[in-house]
Amino acid sequence: MIKLNFNKMDGLIPAIVQDDKTGEVLMLAFMNKDAWEATLSTGKATYYSRTRQTLWIKGKTSGNLQIVKEIRIDCDDDTVLLKVEQVGGAACHTGHKSCFYKMVEGESIRIIGEPVFNPEEVYNR
Repeated sequence: MIKLNFNKMDGLIPAIVQDDKTGEVLMLAFMNKDAWEATLSTGKATYYSRTRQTLWIKGKTSGNLQIVKEIRIDCDDDTVLLKVEQVGGAACHTGHKSCFYKMVEGESIRIIGEPVFNPEEVYNR
């Protein structure tokens, strides 16, 4: 049985999400015990939304699901790394492939890449 330590952050653990083919970091999210169990049982990345305080199946609204291919657990059993197949090409709610599309250059920020989809069209239906 897999035991994770959900005690350090009020019942949450960080989940680092990485493209299983390229290794690109797509996003960071949080899981509670229910999200962890849902991810294990369905094979679809499920997280806990701190804003909405509810479970969130990645891509349920946008269609950009994350199919879990591999899971790794850190040495302290309090962080997971999900290697996923990113369906639809975009992990970020802004439409970008990765949530990490802002690059710091000196004292400014440069946007890397173009959005894969228009979030207004996807989320404001």
